[in-house]
This record gives sequence, structure tokens and C-alpha cells, in this order.
Amino acid sequence: MFTIDQIKQAHSKVRSGADFPAYIRELKLLGVTRYESYVADGHTDYYGSADHMASSLPKYETLAVADIANAAQFKTDLKTHQQGGTDYPTFCSDSAKGGIEKWIVDLQQMTCTYYDKQGNEVLVEQIPQ
Repeated sequence: MFTIDQIKQAHSKVRSGADFPAYIRELKLLGVTRYESYVADGHTDYYGSADHMASSLPKYETLAVADIANAAQFKTDLKTHQQGGTDYPTFCSDSAKGGIEKWIVDLQQMTCTYYDKQGNEVLVEQIPQ
């Protein structure tokens, strides 16, 4: 069973969105099957087998998430982040402004799905392996 400390260790190697695929591989090795990250405060719920779950503490002061998603702007911000153009705090701030409430990473399907405050899918991406 994984711990938040193990996940923090893996996450400490991430400098930009370009590091995301390696981070995902490491989480899979730890036994994480999916996680949900919440933009408002940065906390994440991690799930594994046998109903194992661990939650991180909030990572930053609360951000106001826009009520209406701006999918086009979010996709631009996400692409910039994935190419290493922004750090994680900037990406979270951009996501809040773009109306993204959370994202769910499914390590079995290798997808990352971004949701707005109404629970609508804004974008589903395949995670590179």
C-alpha cells in the first residue's frame, strides 16, 4: 500500500508538465490506480487496490474556480504546461481561471479527464507512455 510520503517523493521530481509521464509510471509502480486532484486547494485523493485510499493536504491557498469553463483557453494553457512552459502552481491558477474544478487520472485506462464545476467533461487526454 502506498503512502502520501511516497507520492510526495515521486511528485518532487516533477518540474513541469513534460515530466508528467514519468511521474505516472512511478505512481503505477507504487500501486496507485487513479487519483482526483482538486484545483481549488490542490489536495488530491489517491486510490489503489482493495479500497486503499490516501488524501494529501491542501497545497496552497484557496483559488476561485470560474463558474463557466473556457475550454479553448484551458487547452492552450494545458499545452503550454505540457511543453514545460509553466510550473505546477501556474498551471493550477490557469486551470481555476479556465473553470476547471478537478481532474481525474485513471492509471489503468491511462487517461486524464478534466471537469468543470457542473461535473461536465471539458477534455479527455490519453497519457503518453
